[in-house]
Amino acid sequence: MQIILLEKVVNLGNLGDVVKVKDGYARNFLIPKGKARRATPTALAEFEAKRAELEKVQADKLAAAQAFGEKLTGAIITVARKAGLDGRLFGSVTNYDIADAFKAAGHDVDKAAIRMPDGPLKAIGEFPLEIVLHTDVAVTVNVAVVAEK
Repeated sequence: MQIILLEKVVNLGNLGDVVKVKDGYARNFLIPKGKARRATPTALAEFEAKRAELEKVQADKLAAAQAFGEKLTGAIITVARKAGLDGRLFGSVTNYDIADAFKAAGHDVDKAAIRMPDGPLKAIGEFPLEIVLHTDVAVTVNVAVVAEK
């Protein structure tokens, strides 16, 4: 299916690109989320009329993400969990727990934005994690997992 991208999509294209994707990806994800539209002649004409407005909206989103990223840069979030004597946790620390810790610290970070390449944290220590606020903005923060007293 041919679609017009209404915003930048990772590994697919930028705003305004006409790309071909699988039907299910377009119907079930891109179109319902407002990231794309079917590439019909009328849709192309409407897109070109609204192009400047859409570019301004995307620039505003990028600027907001960069400003929020500046606040988060170098942040250290502490999560307390029960642990054994050898430093292993009885449970694990997931992106949901880290998002709650950010909320407690006064930052509203979506749990889907937290990238944990090695999976949930299962030991005491300090771990660098990446927070993806926008397709072009990724910030590294440190998460300190400590033993609960």
